[in-house]
Amino acid sequence: MAVLKVKVVSIIGRMADLDQATTLCGKSCSFHPDNALSFYSDTSDFSPLNEENPYSEPLQQLADSLAGSKKKLTLLSADEVSGIKMSREDMNAYVDYISSSFSQLQKERADAQLNIQNYTNEIEKISHFVGLDLDLDQIHACKYIKVRFGALPRESYEKLNSYKQNPYVIFFPSTSDATHYWGVYFSPIDMVSEVDRIFSSLYFERTRLTELTGSPETGVETLRSKRDVEIERIKRVDERFEALWKKEKTMCQKVYSWLTEQSVYFGIRRYAARYNDNFILTGWIPADQETYFKKELDKVESLNYTFEGAEEELLHSPPVELKNKKVFRPFEFFVDMYGLPCYDEVDPTPFVALTYFLLFGIMFGDLGQGLCVSLIGWYMWKKKQMKLGRILIPCGVSSGIFGLVFGSVFGFENALDPIYRALGFAEKPVEVMKPATTNMIIYSAVGIGVILVILAILINIYSSLKRKHYENALFGPNGVAGFIFYTALVAGFGGQVAFGWQIVSPTYVLCFIILPIAVMFFREVLGGLVERKPDWKPEKWGDFIMQNFFEVFEFLLSFATNTMSFLRVGAFVLVHAGMMLVVFTLAGMSGGIGYVLIVMIGNVFVMALEGLLVGIQVLRLEFYEMFSRFFDGGGRPFNPVVVRKEQ
Repeated sequence: MAVLKVKVVSIIGRMADLDQATTLCGKSCSFHPDNALSFYSDTSDFSPLNEENPYSEPLQQLADSLAGSKKKLTLLSADEVSGIKMSREDMNAYVDYISSSFSQLQKERADAQLNIQNYTNEIEKISHFVGLDLDLDQIHACKYIKVRFGALPRESYEKLNSYKQNPYVIFFPSTSDATHYWGVYFSPIDMVSEVDRIFSSLYFERTRLTELTGSPETGVETLRSKRDVEIERIKRVDERFEALWKKEKTMCQKVYSWLTEQSVYFGIRRYAARYNDNFILTGWIPADQETYFKKELDKVESLNYTFEGAEEELLHSPPVELKNKKVFRPFEFFVDMYGLPCYDEVDPTPFVALTYFLLFGIMFGDLGQGLCVSLIGWYMWKKKQMKLGRILIPCGVSSGIFGLVFGSVFGFENALDPIYRALGFAEKPVEVMKPATTNMIIYSAVGIGVILVILAILINIYSSLKRKHYENALFGPNGVAGFIFYTALVAGFGGQVAFGWQIVSPTYVLCFIILPIAVMFFREVLGGLVERKPDWKPEKWGDFIMQNFFEVFEFLLSFATNTMSFLRVGAFVLVHAGMMLVVFTLAGMSGGIGYVLIVMIGNVFVMALEGLLVGIQVLRLEFYEMFSRFFDGGGRPFNPVVVRKEQ
């Protein structure tokens, strides 16, 4: 249960050396900056640094100049960037040059693409009228006849017969598709308003060809020639773009990397505070980086610094990074969903990993299906980089282990009998569907729940004592008082039912049940006295008694409900066996290939449905019945300034 040990470093120096200080901090890849003013009670003589980042604009300008192209700017290594000796002015001049060059080419290409799109639209529009033996020059020259090109819906075309009495309502189609006819109609100039009104009522969509000359065929050919010219123009622009990129690629990458570095380092300045001509910069570093950090800061003579342990700065909420063994690391995903622990709090990741591994395997015990779950998890993690996949791998292994105990392989309950007989067993260790075994499974599930709840309470006692939260450690429902009450109930009444223990007596009830309840009732008063709080006494005893009565009642009820929640562990063991029994019953009604298909589909269905349900139910037990007893989740993540994520 480990949280990365960190220290707070305070750096003081001249304003002229602030850039050097931020660069050193940024290059360390381990400096988490914090608001310097929050570490001082009197900040009247300090002022924050609200400066505009001078590297943001050229960086954005450089990125925008390549937007829309297939060229990507990537960060070079720190060693390659360190060789750049350009000044900020020269860098900005280069960005202006390269940006204008690329942007001009991009603009030319965009203009050509727009022309191609327009020509294509015109060609598509005019091609509908290819086949009409018409001279557009003569049509445009007509003074007494109006010509209208356009599209008419098929339904409207069929309605033209109803206008036979008007000799000018005639439509000459050229092409058609499933919904429209394209063609032309003519009208004398003195009748054009009436004819246009009729065709408009028939939803005629006009196409204007005023800029074309000759026939529609020659118009299409002319537009195609113009489009080909623009296509060639794009090819020439692309060749110029490639030539320029080939020439400037190396320098562009260096400038981009340098600007990115400087922009990130400059961003650290906003956490600093100014005092006259000096600055104060505060942040967090891993404790094992202190020696390296001192060595780096000593490179700037004017810098003074101090290091303090995070334990002395708990009021400032030291940032948290979980540091667990590799086998536990996947389960940090679940802890992070709930919230990071505070710096001085116990990391619940190992507890979650062990209990989730155990409970998932018990509730989903099947050797074959468990191995499939592991393979699916491996694929999700290796191919899709899904964090949940890393968790499914050990969960599938756990399912396989308990599948060996239950003797289940893809639902075949007797597939492993030869192995058991070879090991000297008369039958498999656990026959799930036997009545006697069913009771044992239910009782065992409750027993597991009792043990896990007790472990969670013990961890809370340790964690609270470590944090000097004595009220929670000694007098709370998850402290010593709650531990005595819960274990007394389990040992006294549970032991009497399960093992016939006769240890419950009036003295036992008074000392181990009633007294802990009274302590929990007055936990705030007792905690205030132990922690020497000046306001330990309630303002109104009536309100105090009423409020604590219901809270203690809720505590007592939660002990019962939390314990009973673990019945679902045993229930899912039976559910799995029951669902596979249904699958084999359905398969038994068929024969041959039908039997095989039903068994395969049934296994896939059970794996998907039960795997999802078991995963959710175990997670619920983790959050509500176990580690929430000792975990607040109020920590903030440790986010050091890093330019290159791979570092």
